[in-house]
Amino acid sequence: MTNSWRFSALADRHRAMGSELEDWSGMGTAWSYKTGDAEADYLAIRTKAGLMDVSGLKKVHVVGPHASHVIERATTRNVEKIMPGRSSYAAMLNDAGKFVDDCVIYRTGPDAFMVVHGAGAGHEQLTMAATGRDVVILFDDHLHDLSLQGPLAVDYLAKHVPGIRDLAYFSHIQTTLFKKPVMISRTGYTGERGYEIFCRAQDAGEIWDTIVAEGKEMGIIPVRFSTLDLLRVESYLLFFPGDNSETFPFDNEAAGDTLWELGLDFTVSPGKTGFRGAEEHYRLKGKERFKIWGLKIDGTKPPENGAPVFHDGKQVGVVTQAMYSSLNKHNVAIARLPVNLAVEGTKVTIKSSELGDVGAVTASMPFYDVEKKRRTAKG
Repeated sequence: MTNSWRFSALADRHRAMGSELEDWSGMGTAWSYKTGDAEADYLAIRTKAGLMDVSGLKKVHVVGPHASHVIERATTRNVEKIMPGRSSYAAMLNDAGKFVDDCVIYRTGPDAFMVVHGAGAGHEQLTMAATGRDVVILFDDHLHDLSLQGPLAVDYLAKHVPGIRDLAYFSHIQTTLFKKPVMISRTGYTGERGYEIFCRAQDAGEIWDTIVAEGKEMGIIPVRFSTLDLLRVESYLLFFPGDNSETFPFDNEAAGDTLWELGLDFTVSPGKTGFRGAEEHYRLKGKERFKIWGLKIDGTKPPENGAPVFHDGKQVGVVTQAMYSSLNKHNVAIARLPVNLAVEGTKVTIKSSELGDVGAVTASMPFYDVEKKRRTAKG
């Protein structure tokens, strides 16, 4: 474990399942387990449910009279459209209009928000925007985040949380679970109907153990963090910096991608100005150097991350993440491709160091649950 300065209260449980607690965003994270396998974890979330410790996500409370202003400045969303009990997915940019992080904004009261972000510069963005404002910025690692994802997640929680079936997508409630205070949010990063359980550090172990024990008969199992790489490819969920130029740099340019290139321009509320990087964001529309796009790949073995993509004998792009689904019978990938190839049906070749030349065809994403009916299901 390298450079970890944040610690999950569930670390001993992860070690007992064989995790070495690899560092992610400063926290030792159960990226893998020696027990079980990633395929079983993937199938559990797609067909039943899986429980994952995602406490490595950074939780930042923004509270005070100027809280909404700070988030308006730091993110691409119109915060006044987010009412208490609701949340929204947003992006954050630098002054050059380039992506530096994404986040979910939870409004917990009139002047109270929680912003949850990953490994990017979200906390720094909020702190910068808060300078000289009547607001408190509190980084909170005491609050843990247990993610229960999959079609049976609601059936399990319904045994313990009245009204959970009525909780809409991107809504959250303050409630109790096993007589412990929690906030349950209908969010996740899997493309399935799922819930994030925000709890105190001292309660995380009991909540984790109880769900694992009670959920066993339903097929609910603890799953490793790396399972997200399988799920996100199918569901078109990007992972900073894994799909970004920070990992796959330009030859003669500094790292940094636009929302237009990443396909995240939908995170900008219509007509919004005044957020950091707004002017450059709008100016860069139509100046895309590449596009994030999908590939449908021949065979049943996915190429490695970073495998180059060729068209007409020239390298044109790179695979950022690929996966094969035994459930959905497809071999698919997220790739960085030229704008002219970000269309349906162009044949390309992936030159894999492990598999040799592999045929593929360009395809729009998501590959699974295209209309997003599973994650937004009611009742």
